[in-house]
Formats: sequence, structure tokens, C-alpha cells
Amino acid sequence: MKEIDARGLDCPKPVVLTKKAMADNDEILVIVDNKIASENVAKLAQKMKAEVSIVEEAADYFKIIIKNTGEAKVESENNKAAAKNYEEGKVYLIASDKLGEGEEDLGKILIKGFLSTLLEIKPLPEKVIFLNSGVKMAVLEKDVTATLEKLETAGVEILVCGTCLDYYDLSDQLEVGEVSNMYEIVNSINSSDYVRV
Repeated sequence: MKEIDARGLDCPKPVVLTKKAMADNDEILVIVDNKIASENVAKLAQKMKAEVSIVEEAADYFKIIIKNTGEAKVESENNKAAAKNYEEGKVYLIASDKLGEGEEDLGKILIKGFLSTLLEIKPLPEKVIFLNSGVKMAVLEKDVTATLEKLETAGVEILVCGTCLDYYDLSDQLEVGEVSNMYEIVNSINSSDYVRV
């Protein structure tokens, strides 16, 4: 069994190390020191159709056991092939809880207007990603979360940076979208028609 000690490593390093190990190993044990990292590693492995179990030894000691099935390896190869031929839709990156420079109150009004307008455009974006103080919009602003629920129902993927949620102490308040990590965020941006807001 391949063992990866990813304690003390910042996002997305635990995910990157896990992905590399999955290419050559049938069983992997990943050790991380926080819940967000354990969830990010597990999410990657599950997306690659591996069997995953998480053992929480302590608040700062998590073991993720990954069984890399044959199906997972085939999925990995299929993903590589698909990435060459698949044209992604627009991905919007919301990196702040306001839009533009200038008056803060105006910026907060504008970002809410921007997000609600996404429901009216065609085609809808493929993903909306929140990071840095942008995660506050996805958690604390009820009118925004209502808009995001509608977007999600319409098929738009909502990704929210787990490190950022943790930094602002909002991890347990997320009600819409998925907790994401820097690897998934960068991969989404890299393989899409990306727009930063």
C-alpha cells in the first residue's frame, strides 16, 4: 500500500499527490491534518470511481484509504482522452464579495445583480466558483444563496473553496454548492472558457 503523509501541506498539494499516486497504485493511504483536506482527497478519489473510506483518528489526524479499482484506472484514462476533445462552457470565478473598484456598498449591490442575472442568460454557465471573500456571498447572503440554488437546479455546478470557507470560519454554514479545492478549481479554469468577475 502506497502511503502519503500530506500533513502540513497546503491545498491543493494533498489532492495532487493523491492523483499522482492513483496512476500507479492499487491501494493508497493518505494522511492529512484537517477535515477539509480529507474531504478534498476523498472527493477526488470518488470522482475517479475508487473506493474510499475516511478514518478520523483525532481532530488533526485523518486517514483516507483508497482502493483504486480497475474501473477507476479506466475512468482516469477516459478523462484524459475526453479532456482533449471536450469543449467546456463558461466558468465564472467570483473572488470577492463585491464587484469592481470604488464604493464598497455599490460593489456589493453590483455582485448580487451580476449573480442574479446569470439566471437570465443563455447558455447558462457550466460552473460558478467562489473563492477568497467571494465565499461569503455563497454562504451569508440569503438572496444570493437562493439564486445559486436555482442555478444548481438548472444544472450549473457551484464550487466553493474549502480553504476559504475554513479561513472565514464558514465551513459548517454552506447550504448550496460543493466544497472544492484548488486542484479542482484550477483544472476547471484550465479546461474551460474562463471569466473572472
